[in-house]
Amino acid sequence: MEGLARKEGPVRLMVMVVVVWMMMMGSQTCVVARLITVGGSKGWNQNVNYTEWSSNRHFYVGDWLYFIFDKHYYSVLEVNETSYEKCNDQDFINNITRGGRDVFQLTEARPYYFLSSGGYCYHGMRAAVYVETPPTSTPAPAPNKNGSPSNTPTRMILSIPFYVAFVLVIMLNPYQLIERNHHNYIEYC
Repeated sequence: MEGLARKEGPVRLMVMVVVVWMMMMGSQTCVVARLITVGGSKGWNQNVNYTEWSSNRHFYVGDWLYFIFDKHYYSVLEVNETSYEKCNDQDFINNITRGGRDVFQLTEARPYYFLSSGGYCYHGMRAAVYVETPPTSTPAPAPNKNGSPSNTPTRMILSIPFYVAFVLVIMLNPYQLIERNHHNYIEYC
């Protein structure tokens, strides 16, 4: 029991240092990129309605698309809109296919078009993804009545409750929180 207390002390100290550092950096904007499995649990396969799948989601700059498929049958090609509409796999922009568990980062706010070669596009293996700029975490302060911007520290006020909750959660179970975020999110500051 005493050995456990010795190990817990440095962990708590490290957590507190990280939290203080995060509070000091509260005025910076952090963007959280997501890893999105294309097709959800069905993956990249025939007879999946990718139009319906993508229309129920928001995609943001920095997100990653994760294509899961059998590389012996299917492929993932980035194409332009005309090739997407005609299922033309000849003039592709980028061949994403590597090993059947492939990722693609969405780097610009624009539409992206993907299809599988070998005629599988005609069986539904094509997806259009419309990428947006990530929403800002806090709105800009409203101007005062005289037209000058407000000096209210809105972001910091909103950040402190987040950091307090973060400290409490991490102290209760630090490894579960870190493990969960490792698989679902990538943070960029």
